[in-house]
Amino acid sequence: MALLMSCLMSLLISIFNVGLVDGIILIWLKAWSFAFSVAFPMIIIVSPAVRKLVSLVVDNSE
Repeated sequence: MALLMSCLMSLLISIFNVGLVDGIILIWLKAWSFAFSVAFPMIIIVSPAVRKLVSLVVDNSE
C-alpha cells in the first residue's frame, strides 16, 4: 500500500509543482524515494491505531 500510494502521490505532486518538463522522471523518482521512505514507517506506526478505531466504529455482531 505504501509503495503504490507514495508512487501515485509523488507523481501527481511532482507534475503539479513543475509540470511536464524534461527530466520529470528523475524529479519524480527522487520524490518517490523520499515519499516511500516516510510512508512505509508511518504505516507501520499508525496501522495499529487505525485498526483499533475501525473495530470501534464497525459493528462485528452478527
